[in-house]
Parts: sequence; structure tokens; C-alpha cells
Amino acid sequence: MQENKYHISESVQIAFLLAFAGGFLDAYTYVARCEVFANAQTGNIVLLGIHLLDGRLGEAVHYLVPILSFIMGILVAETVKKYFLEAKKLHWRQIILGIEIATLVIAAFVPESGNPFVNAAISFVSSLQVQSFRKVRGNPFTTTMCTGNLRMATEHLYAYSQSREKRILRTSLLYYAVIGCFLSGAGVGAFLTRTFRMQAVLFPAGILLIAMIVIMADRFQSRS
Repeated sequence: MQENKYHISESVQIAFLLAFAGGFLDAYTYVARCEVFANAQTGNIVLLGIHLLDGRLGEAVHYLVPILSFIMGILVAETVKKYFLEAKKLHWRQIILGIEIATLVIAAFVPESGNPFVNAAISFVSSLQVQSFRKVRGNPFTTTMCTGNLRMATEHLYAYSQSREKRILRTSLLYYAVIGCFLSGAGVGAFLTRTFRMQAVLFPAGILLIAMIVIMADRFQSRS
């Protein structure tokens, strides 16, 4: 299928930008914010269960906060979609990106003592993004974690080996390319975070701003 059959938010360029930002944020929280991965919540849920079973309720709260922040992000994303789905001037996903950018800018100026707040904030940003940007060229994908993308990429690769349909191969390679962007974002994120420390999170905020501008430009062109 042709790219122009999909909304700009499902385009390859948006997928690559968001995956790069997602990898960057994971590296940022690991390097600068107490070696945690704030994007995915599986680890937090496991650690929450362990601490609850051990009766360490105070420490369990440490893992509960980002989980609740992730849930809040889903609720906010769905609320924004509900009230702005038919908006003429702004696409609802632009509003989501604006919230993400504002949150990351605030996080850049929170000192190390506020690491729990920042990690919760980035969990919130991750949930906004994963809920709002769920497809690339009509295929389901995620921009803040790689497990699902890796499964889909390999599944399509196997399907291609059986059918030899180039369309399936292109889809597989697209998934692997998104993973590559996430990996690149993680590498660049680790390097820049070691250099700029807390303020490094401004870089993925800039990437998200570019994504917002791309969507805005597409809406402007479609109306003209």
C-alpha cells in the first residue's frame, strides 16, 4: 500500500521519530535517574509484587507510582481523543505531543533528588505515546518498547520465508527498522545523558516537537 493512504501519524517518518525518542528516554532514565526503565511497566509490576509479598510496603509504593502514572497517561490520552477527535485546527495527537513535550521540559529542570517524580513523569509520557501512536502504515507497533515489534518483525519474516511475498518482507523490515531507531535513540541518549545529565531530556522533547510540526504541516497542506 502507498504511504498516502494512511494518516500522517501512521507514517514511517513519525514512527522513526517516536521510536528514537522512546529509546532515548529509556537510556535517559537508566543513566541519569537511578538506573530504571520508565517506559515499560512489567519490571515495576514484578518488583511491586515482590515487595508486597515481603511486607515492604514503603518500598512497594516506589514501584506503584510509575504504574499509576502510566494508567493516568492512558486515561488522559483517551480523554483528549474523545474531546478533540473532530477538532479542525489541531489534530488530537498534536495535543498529546504537546503534553509530552511540556512534561519533558519540566523534567529537565528537576534535580536528582526528584528522580521518583521524573521517572513517574516519563512513565506518563510513555503511556500517552504508546496509546496515541499505535500503527505504522496500518500495522500495530509501539514506540516506547521493542518486545511486540520484535515479535511482529520475526513473525512476518517467517511468513515471508513461506510465501515469498515482498509485501510481507517489507513489513518485517519496517518493524526491524523501527527497532533500529529505538536502538539508535538509546545509544545517542546514553551518550548525551552522560554529557548533559538531567537536561539531556530536552533532546527527545525536540524530537517530539519535530513530529508535531510534521503532523501540523500535513494538516495545513490537506486544507489548502
